[in-house]
Amino acid sequence: MFESQIPKDHLEQSLEELVNKYSHEDFSFGLVRFAGGYQFLTKPAYQSSISTLLKHQSNKRLSTAQMETLSIIAYKQPVTKSEVEQIRGVNCDYSIQKLLEKELVTIKGKAESIGRPILYGTSEKFMEYFGINSIRDLPQPKDFLPEENQIGEQKE
Repeated sequence: MFESQIPKDHLEQSLEELVNKYSHEDFSFGLVRFAGGYQFLTKPAYQSSISTLLKHQSNKRLSTAQMETLSIIAYKQPVTKSEVEQIRGVNCDYSIQKLLEKELVTIKGKAESIGRPILYGTSEKFMEYFGINSIRDLPQPKDFLPEENQIGEQKE
């Protein structure tokens, strides 16, 4: 992209300055030379806190019902609860409530149909959670098709 040459000694000096900066007690992580490169790693003093946080986060995993509901909302948004329920074939009150609590889904407005039901869509937190920049980055149906001539299958 920019393809400029940086003298090796400048790079090493900059890395050493960063190592020194992050070794200060104000930071819960440090820059460590590791496997031929550098990595930011949590300092040992914070291991128990991080462990507790990760355990707490793992308890917040999405259930299968929540994942199914979230998938429908992501692909069909803006969508009403009754449209989601029609696709899933079951009541989605609990799943939608949990997705709202986890801030993966937001209320996008009200539909113009009878009763003006609430419209749901995905949030910015949804994008962060799944590591995407746009709804267009979601896998498309063509991405789910088995590839031709997979090992073990005969070509007809």
